[in-house]
Amino acid sequence: MFDVLVNPVLWAGLIAWGIAQALKVPIDYMQTRSWHWYLLLEAGGMPSSHSALITSVAHGIGLFTGFDTPLFALAFTIAAVVVYDATGIRRQAGIHAELINAMLRDLATGHPLKNQQLREVLGHTPLEALAGVILGLVVAQVVWFLWN
Repeated sequence: MFDVLVNPVLWAGLIAWGIAQALKVPIDYMQTRSWHWYLLLEAGGMPSSHSALITSVAHGIGLFTGFDTPLFALAFTIAAVVVYDATGIRRQAGIHAELINAMLRDLATGHPLKNQQLREVLGHTPLEALAGVILGLVVAQVVWFLWN
């Protein structure tokens, strides 16, 4: 049961996810000149922690079990779906939220509306997802190197 605690592929994924989440705070600070600590627990932003996590796990599976295995094929296809979702569907939901929020601001000038903003950063730009993919590859490679 405790074997999961010594699973290097799981650790690679968790480390990549944690690094990606932690990097969001200083990267956002460089853009806004304001510290937003809530980003440690938020989805969206640079780099994509979803992309880092799944890429690190998929790459780790390839390194530890072989890139010619059915398990790696499964991990790769799941990674492709996650990165596509991060840059496609979730990104579009964020764009829709931006438009709805703009409409609410326009309506607010004439009507007293409930001042509740929708979340606009649900997905990632392709650059944010790419940064997560690269981070995931690097972390899995380092964990594999240290484990062997």
